[in-house]
Amino acid sequence: MKITMLAFVLLFASISEPILGAAPTGSWLEAVHDTSGRRLRVGTNYYIVPDGPAQYGGGLDLASIGEECPLDVVAVEGYQGQSLSFTPVNTNKKGAVYVSTDLNIEFSIAETNCPQSIVWKLADYDYSVGQRFVTTGGAIGNPGRRTVRNWFKIEEYEDAYKLVYCPVVCRYCKFFLCKDIGLYVNSGGNKSLAVTDTPLKVQFQRA
Repeated sequence: MKITMLAFVLLFASISEPILGAAPTGSWLEAVHDTSGRRLRVGTNYYIVPDGPAQYGGGLDLASIGEECPLDVVAVEGYQGQSLSFTPVNTNKKGAVYVSTDLNIEFSIAETNCPQSIVWKLADYDYSVGQRFVTTGGAIGNPGRRTVRNWFKIEEYEDAYKLVYCPVVCRYCKFFLCKDIGLYVNSGGNKSLAVTDTPLKVQFQRA
């Protein structure tokens, strides 16, 4: 059977398609650096701190906003916050965290009063305020349809970084959103992480 050149090209393109859940990792990607200029490392704890005046954020912590559980991710002014760790979808040999790579984010708190995990997850749409908040109850790993809400990215933003929700671990999932992570301030003055049009500019400080 003869195979035309066009058919061969199409066949090669189909088998070279990135595997579901794969993320671009390689030397051409820029590594994320902490406030001391060192690369962020997988399995190491860091504080996510605002890059700018205190009114634009604060250290990140867990709090009950609305329902008691699961706990939501909030920013607290004048507070360093709780430390977190990052787990990329594909861990590279150097153990570094790179920009534009799907990753899980987990608080390093030993325990909470809620049964859910302390891995970040995008919550269901809150129709009462028209927002999607960052909550907890996610899982580490297992990229795919069931975990698509657990994946976030770090992107370069001006002279610092920002967090985004724009997963590619499940390109064919019906649920898909690509937005910056910023702050939503409710009537009580609580600052919750949510998908917004204005990103929260941050840095990473080693714990």
